[in-house]
Amino acid sequence: MTRPLFVTHTAAPSGAELCMARLALTLRRRGVDVAVTFAQDGPMVKHLRRGGVRTAVLSSVFDSRAMTIGDWRPQHLLVGLARLVRLGRELGDAVAGSETSVVVAHSTKALVIGAVAARRAGLPLVWHVHDRVTPEYFGWAMSTLIRSVGWLVSRGYIANSQSTMETLFLRGRPAVVVYPGIDVAATEQREGQRDPSETVIAVVGRLTRWKGQDVFLRAVAQARVRPRRIYLVGGTLFDENAFRDELEHLACALDLPVTFTGHVDDPQSFMRRADILVHCSVIAEPFGQVVLEGMQAGCAVIASRPGGPAEIVEAGVSGLLVDGGNQEQLTAALDTVIGDRALRERLSAQAQRRAVAFDLEESADRAAAFLESMSSPTLSSPTIRFEG
Repeated sequence: MTRPLFVTHTAAPSGAELCMARLALTLRRRGVDVAVTFAQDGPMVKHLRRGGVRTAVLSSVFDSRAMTIGDWRPQHLLVGLARLVRLGRELGDAVAGSETSVVVAHSTKALVIGAVAARRAGLPLVWHVHDRVTPEYFGWAMSTLIRSVGWLVSRGYIANSQSTMETLFLRGRPAVVVYPGIDVAATEQREGQRDPSETVIAVVGRLTRWKGQDVFLRAVAQARVRPRRIYLVGGTLFDENAFRDELEHLACALDLPVTFTGHVDDPQSFMRRADILVHCSVIAEPFGQVVLEGMQAGCAVIASRPGGPAEIVEAGVSGLLVDGGNQEQLTAALDTVIGDRALRERLSAQAQRRAVAFDLEESADRAAAFLESMSSPTLSSPTIRFEG
């Protein structure tokens, strides 16, 4: 029996961690004895425990803001790396000789923890990649280093999209694309689209510059018909409050009817009341879970390409695609969908049809089969204390 141990560096409810949690909970419901180890405590620990997933928090102190993307100062790298190695040694000692059959790292930082732990415990390591490992995210030198280290320490790869997979060094390693799915049974019928002057737009995602909320605000300010209400749904992490302040000033200066919701546990509630969902990342999105969720909610979707959204949206059929960061294209797409209620109705219906293709149960089956193929024979009980 496969007994995977998922490892992640943070318990904050950000995109990769939410995808990891959905997969872990689905595997648990399907009888896979999955456990999750966090490098720090946080909301995701309680969330998984409520769902019956065994969890543990490593005792060594770790700040998830260490080694943030773009801050590659040597002293920070060395201090952060030393902490990750210490966490890996702690985890490796805890699971050595245990029933764990495969270690699965769910972030770049977790890759370091997992590599040390897996080697120390004599277990295979799978890297579940949620980020495109490219210079636009990490810089040329660091992206090359990460890809190389990933190949050296991992037995296999799970990628959240083909777009993400294409950024990795595979070179003979087994690899599979497992899309972060949705619960298709939760798809609901919704009320019809509103008239152009009454439209409601939702933009869902963390308030950070690469997500492009500032580009959206400037684009919608140039639209021929302004929406009645705009929801910017999402909070800030990692000292991004200055960008939120910038967005608030911009919305005020442009006289836009914007509501900043902050972090919400159920963004679907805003998607269901919106006519249009806009995804406006200025660089390629690894997958684009909010795009899929907006389609499930029956929104007329406008999303940025390239990246994962181009694998989700059938351009012109189940949504519209624009080049990331292109304000003029985004304004033109907004003019098209806001002004044409009948088009929004068609896009909404086709979006819900398309979303069904990304069934979380099928994703879990695919992940479970791959982890089974990567697993070592299981042994006895772990020394680390899992709760849940």
